[in-house]
Amino acid sequence: MTTHVSVVLFTADLRVHDHPPLRAALDAADAVVPLFVRDRAVEAAGFTAPNRAAFLDDCLADLDAALRERGGRLVVRSGDPVEEVCRVVTEADADEVHMSAGHSAFAARREERLRAALEASGRRLFVHDAVTVAVPPGVLTPASSDHFAVFTPYHRHWDRTPLRTVVGAPRRVPVPDEVTGEELPVPGATVEGTSPALPRGGESRARAQVTAYWRDGLDAYDDTRDDLGGDTTSRFSAALHFGTLSPVELIHRARRRGGTGAEAFVRQLAWRDFHRQVLAARPDSAHADYRTQHDRWRSPRAAGADIDAWREGRTGYPVIDAAMRQLREEGWMHNRARLLTASFLAKSLYVDWRIGAAHFLHWLVDGDLANNQLNWQWMAGTGTDTRPNRVLNPVTQGKKYDRDGTYIHRWVPELRGIGAPSVHEPWKLPGPDRAAVDYPEPVVDLGEGLDRFRRARGKQP
Repeated sequence: MTTHVSVVLFTADLRVHDHPPLRAALDAADAVVPLFVRDRAVEAAGFTAPNRAAFLDDCLADLDAALRERGGRLVVRSGDPVEEVCRVVTEADADEVHMSAGHSAFAARREERLRAALEASGRRLFVHDAVTVAVPPGVLTPASSDHFAVFTPYHRHWDRTPLRTVVGAPRRVPVPDEVTGEELPVPGATVEGTSPALPRGGESRARAQVTAYWRDGLDAYDDTRDDLGGDTTSRFSAALHFGTLSPVELIHRARRRGGTGAEAFVRQLAWRDFHRQVLAARPDSAHADYRTQHDRWRSPRAAGADIDAWREGRTGYPVIDAAMRQLREEGWMHNRARLLTASFLAKSLYVDWRIGAAHFLHWLVDGDLANNQLNWQWMAGTGTDTRPNRVLNPVTQGKKYDRDGTYIHRWVPELRGIGAPSVHEPWKLPGPDRAAVDYPEPVVDLGEGLDRFRRARGKQP
């Protein structure tokens, strides 16, 4: 009796729940090879930062455990993904390969190479869409362009687009014995250079996180999501980046729940898809201005001291410093804080957004090329923002979103003895009180920074 084998190539979809490629592979064959390939070229290029490497190790170990519960296991290889997939196909005598669609230029090249290599040997590649996103790039387009450049009309169409049905996790995943892989990472093992309070990864933890958030946080999301001190956001971003949670499943569940909190939560997932369709249509926006403002940014040499102060959380602006210290400690930052720190670097200090984006990508466990780069461009005024010259004042924003100073006190311990509102402007403390606080003076006067930015953009007040 002939045994038909399929290969499932896992990429940014490290889960067993709502995984259409895994389901299709099981339906098409008697056995499957669940495969993950560590791309050494990606690691050599520096795209695998320590925080994401550690989180990935957890995700792979958890995925292997989930497959073993179903009679299977995860095969991990290292090398060129196309070469390794073809080796596994030969070893297993597989008929076809299933994988999720990627939406970056890199993913498109990988898919093209893999398809050509498999077809040359008489095998087929099946690429499944709407696995790592809810609405894939290219599905929604305006009449005059290949993508939406403004979020509001995109969201209006996105919100009316039917989503695919959620696929249940398989009960059994039979894997052929002859295909072997590398030893899997030990969950929670130390990776050099990681943040001290880095969260653990894996689908089982992510699903438990969803259960807790649905119980305690979702209904109030619209009212509390900007509260820096309350820290009541879902923190699903890392799980979505690695695909241990399905955006489609989250949207279906939130819509069934209903309410303003669920609506606001779903809107954030629409932003995620929006950025992917922009990057898919304009791949160079990962490193080049989407809409140039002809900026002549301060050189890294001239702005070096200010850049260092921003990276290290010692700018003299408490809410900025709190956010930058949270980033290093947790490998994560509150979304409101991401906007504030980006505005401060790009507009108050007038430093190239790419410098800030690279720093974020080094530390963020959810460091996602589309979201990170295009959010930075949005805040720098070189992206899709329809108000490119807006500047967020860190003092007024701090008073609004960290009213009692809880967030600042948590991350800037030298200011814990100072209550609000003074904690937002410690340089205004009376002389003896100010002298007793070991905290730097502001690196820039906000008014002077605003004037410099307006002159540079040709926007005199």
